[in-house]
Amino acid sequence: MIRLGAGRPVERVVAVGAHCDDVAIGAGGTLLTVCRARPGVRVDALVLTGGGGEREQEERAALAAFCPDADLRLTVLKLPDGRLPAYWDEAKAAVEELRAGTEPDVVLAPRTADAHQDHRGLARLVPTAFRDHLVLGYEIVKWDADLGRPTAYQPLTAEIAEEKVRLLQEHYPSQRHRPWYDREAFLGLARIRGIECQARYAEAFDVTKLTLDLGE
Repeated sequence: MIRLGAGRPVERVVAVGAHCDDVAIGAGGTLLTVCRARPGVRVDALVLTGGGGEREQEERAALAAFCPDADLRLTVLKLPDGRLPAYWDEAKAAVEELRAGTEPDVVLAPRTADAHQDHRGLARLVPTAFRDHLVLGYEIVKWDADLGRPTAYQPLTAEIAEEKVRLLQEHYPSQRHRPWYDREAFLGLARIRGIECQARYAEAFDVTKLTLDLGE
């Protein structure tokens, strides 16, 4: 069973991404792990760009596969890809609306140190709405060379790691042309993060603020 803090089980998860596929790339293995351990867990997902077209269709099919047996509630907006800093008010309103509808145990969001302006902007918005929550900043491998030194890890079984890669290849055909979008990249990073936390595979996250409860 997946637990947080003083024996508290995960009942609600929030997952946010700037683009369709961000959540799956950064935290797909974690979602698979949580959803398989906690059937019926509620997952509220928000993606700021890609709505109304092929990308939204890919995202809906993908997150349904990454969140098996979950109560998945996905919103995909139509903000312009690559221009989120210019649409700060709209992005902030979307994050705040998401927050008003859920009280999550954990929030999966981009890292604040991500080099992509859309990822970075969303990462900075999330803590302004989810002020008293555990926010895990996921990483996305890409050409920017912005991978850092993570502070939290979710170990993945070999089965989960392989399933994540398979689902990424299956559900996002629009991304297969990208030179970094392949099995070696995704599984290789998971292997490195696994080494760092003494597991076979893992996903890694940045945690900028964490409140401990060591008295229970």
